[in-house]
Amino acid sequence: MDLGELAMSRSNFDFESSRSTGFAIALPAALACAVAWCLALAPPPAAAAKQSDPPLTLLAFNDLGMHCMNHNFGNLCILPPYNNLHAQLILRGESPQLIEENAVINYSFPGNTVSNTKTNFWNYTMQLFGVNLPPNVGLTGNGMTGRLIRESNIDWVATGIPITPLRDDGTLQPYDLATVTASYNGMTAMTRTVVPVSWEISCNLCHGLKNTKIKGQVLPLSGEEDKVELDILRKHDKMHKTNLMTQRPVLCAKCHADPALGTNGVPGVSNMSSAMHMSHATRVNKLTLANKCYACHPGVKTLCQRDIHIQRGVACTNCHGSMQAVGDPNRKPWVDEPKCGDCHHVSGHEYEEPGKLFKNSRGHGGILCATCHNSPHAITPTTNPEDNVQAMMHQGHAGVIDKCTVCHTRTPNDPFPHRRDD
Repeated sequence: MDLGELAMSRSNFDFESSRSTGFAIALPAALACAVAWCLALAPPPAAAAKQSDPPLTLLAFNDLGMHCMNHNFGNLCILPPYNNLHAQLILRGESPQLIEENAVINYSFPGNTVSNTKTNFWNYTMQLFGVNLPPNVGLTGNGMTGRLIRESNIDWVATGIPITPLRDDGTLQPYDLATVTASYNGMTAMTRTVVPVSWEISCNLCHGLKNTKIKGQVLPLSGEEDKVELDILRKHDKMHKTNLMTQRPVLCAKCHADPALGTNGVPGVSNMSSAMHMSHATRVNKLTLANKCYACHPGVKTLCQRDIHIQRGVACTNCHGSMQAVGDPNRKPWVDEPKCGDCHHVSGHEYEEPGKLFKNSRGHGGILCATCHNSPHAITPTTNPEDNVQAMMHQGHAGVIDKCTVCHTRTPNDPFPHRRDD
């Protein structure tokens, strides 16, 4: 049994009941459980210590903390299967060096090797995105195995990985682990990191056709997803005088600009984030959810907000504001985001680089913030065991990468500065 299979056997222990209760779960207990599971997912401390012995250290992360995707694409597409994987490769020493070239860094997903049998996305790529994609190849040309390429920010990246939350054995796992390997000048390194994805976009909480006949036409329904999606399109047509029912499949971002997909939308039409948040801001209040964000974002089962902040009582709205604030048409989606420095004010510390988001910012020695702290919404330690695997592998304990000898061959005498100029 490989680590991926072991992760599934552990995480399936009580996946439905432990995640379906939303915030009702006792978070300190959940974190203790996550750390215990990590001990099974990662090498024991003695083996973890050996991770610091090789000359190379490889650390990887996903840049979002959670990627959403549709399951069915026959009627509409909010988001396609599209995940990004980043890595930094470090040559260990008293003064560690980031490897900027001449390395080969590959990724794979043991136990999750194909996607085209788990979603009908590839049947509709031409209609939605104007391109015929081979099975299991994403919109940027990457597949379920592949190579990370060098970016300008001392970063290696593979974009558009078309992973789904359904593993090859049929189990649902929104927090699957990528195996990332590197070779450089005859030296090798390996790590494992979560590449999260969920199709728990719970439109069914409010939407669903009761009458399958419209103007005498019997609608072609293949399941509950069709009932939900056709109800959405029908109501959009009624409220906004559109003809989406006759234009299926519909790419929402074709009209509603979406920086996540790089679409400009139609002039005068609200962007995707504003349209979604403003139109649902009052409606979700009718739902009996502890966290109203989980009406659309994954979700009462996935629990995508799982990091150290939620353990300390910081809710989604504490950082992002209300749904009306997020839906403000003057806000730039995916750009106007909360910053660490909005709340954290440790003397002498630096946080995001000016004009950059956390996920793109560098800190100590050129290391990306997310390399040590993990992705937004998954700042470690998290209540989800898979998120903690990488830290357990490299330093023997969950949480931020804070053991100096992960990168340094000996612990420096001076205190850690948490600044970019060090």
